[in-house]
Amino acid sequence: MIVTNLLIAAWVELLVCWIAWCAAFVKPSRQARGKQKAVRATSSRWGIGLVFVAFMLIWMWVKPAGFQKSAVALVASMILGPISVILVWAAAHELGKQWRFEAALSTDHELIQTGPYRWMRHPIYTSMFGMLMATAAAYTWWPLWIAGALAFIAGTEIRVRAEDRLLEAHFQNTFRDYRSRVRAYLPFIR
Repeated sequence: MIVTNLLIAAWVELLVCWIAWCAAFVKPSRQARGKQKAVRATSSRWGIGLVFVAFMLIWMWVKPAGFQKSAVALVASMILGPISVILVWAAAHELGKQWRFEAALSTDHELIQTGPYRWMRHPIYTSMFGMLMATAAAYTWWPLWIAGALAFIAGTEIRVRAEDRLLEAHFQNTFRDYRSRVRAYLPFIR
């Protein structure tokens, strides 16, 4: 009974976290509307595709008979979700009008190094990974959890490299210095 109540609480919280996570982009997307993209990295679309595959794997309804999530996994989900939401709101707020779905720079683009960008260059990807892990902890069978995490990391690496190339070409030494000091999106990965 306790695990059932915890499961319901975890799923309700996860739903609320996903709604709040998505809502973080409403204002930045309005601010970015009409801004001309001066430069794009179309290679980032491959990364977006792999991230989409990661979420498909996490949400698949493939489970062995008798599958249940442990209380530890459900509590982990309930911790990761809100942290990820807080991080995405802080990151999206800092980006404001510069937020883009795909890797692109506008003509008046600024290199943001404040807020969560002080600690990581791509905190939105960190928060997205947190939401992926929160969802997997509450819902997913472990082989799909691992496959989803690997697809996400592969896709995000493509996106990070594409964005970093754009930023380095535009900001040159300023970005190189920033990249040398600040991790990309996961600990130990520059």
